[in-house]
Amino acid sequence: MTPGWNEHTPIYRQLKEKVLEMMLDGDLKAGDALPSVRQVAADYQLNPITVSKAYQELVDDNLVEKRRGIGMYMTEGASEKLLASERERFVREEWPAMVERIRRLGLSVDDLLSGSAPGAQS
Repeated sequence: MTPGWNEHTPIYRQLKEKVLEMMLDGDLKAGDALPSVRQVAADYQLNPITVSKAYQELVDDNLVEKRRGIGMYMTEGASEKLLASERERFVREEWPAMVERIRRLGLSVDDLLSGSAPGAQS
């Protein structure tokens, strides 16, 4: 994980998103331990409560499990659950805006697949 906090979103949410990205990218797999709260707090100069809050949301989402005394671990099936959820969110929230923008710009499927705009010069 690399820090790059923005001031418009709470840090615990940004940290949660970074862990979710690691899961989606395959950097964390089922059964893998997450970095400890203390380690993340020290590495990124965060309050341990901030890190704990991010991790707790992952537990609440059933993507991570607490193993008392030994840490947090990615659960079995978390990647598949997360991927399905992200796909559904994309289709519901992001795709309609993209379709509208494509329509407004007058782009065709061929334009999109070729990666060039109509009338663009190579």
